[in-house]
Amino acid sequence: MSKRNRWLILLTVSSALALIVIDMTVLYTALPSLTHELAATASQKLWIVMSYGLVVAGLLPGFGALGDRFGHKRTFVAGLLVFGAASVVAAYSPSAGVLIGGRVLLAIGAALMMPATLSIIRVTFSDEHERSLAIGIWGAVASSGAAVGPLVGGVLLEYFWWGSVFLINVPLVAVSLVAALLLIPAPGDRPDRDWDLIGSVQAMAGLIGFAYVVEEFGSPQPPYGIMAAAAIGTAVILIVFVRRQLRLENALIDFTLFRNRDFTFSVMTAIVASLTIAGAELAMSQRLQLVLGYSPLQAALYILPAPLAAFIGGPLASLTLRHIGVANAMSGALLVAGLGAAAYLFCYDASLPVQLTCIAVNGLGLGAAMAAASNAIMNQAPAGREGMAASIEEVSFELGGTVGISIFGSILSGVFTSFMVLPNGSTVPPAVRDSIDEALMIAERLPTDVAAGVVSLAHHAFDQAFATVIFVASAVLLGTAVAGRLGRKADDPSTAHRDAD
Repeated sequence: MSKRNRWLILLTVSSALALIVIDMTVLYTALPSLTHELAATASQKLWIVMSYGLVVAGLLPGFGALGDRFGHKRTFVAGLLVFGAASVVAAYSPSAGVLIGGRVLLAIGAALMMPATLSIIRVTFSDEHERSLAIGIWGAVASSGAAVGPLVGGVLLEYFWWGSVFLINVPLVAVSLVAALLLIPAPGDRPDRDWDLIGSVQAMAGLIGFAYVVEEFGSPQPPYGIMAAAAIGTAVILIVFVRRQLRLENALIDFTLFRNRDFTFSVMTAIVASLTIAGAELAMSQRLQLVLGYSPLQAALYILPAPLAAFIGGPLASLTLRHIGVANAMSGALLVAGLGAAAYLFCYDASLPVQLTCIAVNGLGLGAAMAAASNAIMNQAPAGREGMAASIEEVSFELGGTVGISIFGSILSGVFTSFMVLPNGSTVPPAVRDSIDEALMIAERLPTDVAAGVVSLAHHAFDQAFATVIFVASAVLLGTAVAGRLGRKADDPSTAHRDAD
């Protein structure tokens, strides 16, 4: 294969990955419009947002192993076809129910493609240093794409209707499909490799159950009875799944890999990076629009330095791996991201250049962390099990985002309620303490002088909640960086540089 073709293949799979991760967050800015147009209920609105991530997370292990058996080119092409068709369904949905179905189809296409993208990179780049750079670019796309989603949505909604956020996928899918068919080598299928259908169903049920419990925990009024039953059922399913995988020769997930400290830390790094990206973006986008009065497009442009810096951080981290080692690169990247978040905590009311610099430093570290983690996970994969390893990395990314939204959403809600204290004898409805959205909507119906007080209290309470979220995010990043560094010191000195090889 020519060197040029290798990089064209990287461009093809990275473009498809960008579509997948942008689709995770593009609805942040389109949701108000489509909710109004489709008359979606609160429950339907929740499922429109979370069905995509839930289904992707549940299908990844099974579809990653499917690619190992039938060839990653086949699953990649199949995923593009499903994703393109689903984009049309979602764009022209006549009702909220049809849109939810379209999002599920999008998730199926994404789950087919995601493990294939990393696996194709792994088998396409035989040179170790080229492969590290290619995976670094992949990681940069993964970490920056989610942050670009709201910007894409904001730009499209400035000129078009809400369905355009899905319809724009179609021409991009068409170009990627032609490139994949022409450039990616014939699939290296392994018909002798068993595909564990039972394990795939167990993994899907367990991961979707886990994600559902986490999502519902962050809702304003969690259904605790249903959550408890789902949590118990999920725990049983996952225990059965793990015990089954440990007995199989060609397991969907090789849990023996987690005996390697570097591999385990890589998975932890991917989860933490994704968790903080999702949580911080959730809090920041709400503060910019609901407290500072930014439009969706203005808010997206404010956050733009993060994905731009992440796109630089990914390849930069890959170039340093052979000099400092993967584990040190991950710890250092998390440290940079944590310092960026901590600096922003003290500067989010400072001048705009200072704020944007802090956001960029955080994005640089997160992009580098994702790239280093992806390199470590894929380089630890046994030959012929690239899809399995890729699914582990991407499940970490999906679950990290889901957990981040739930945890930081709960922090926002809890701290806001604690600080939203009404004066004694106030006749303002107590519902203003539920959320800043509720407080601002109620304020619109109150007398001018009372409304001004409620809005001021709501802004102050949300600022306290926002600061708490940024503090927790920085603490998680810095704590994980320190834990990774201490873990390296605990290793045998003879293996201190193993990860650099």
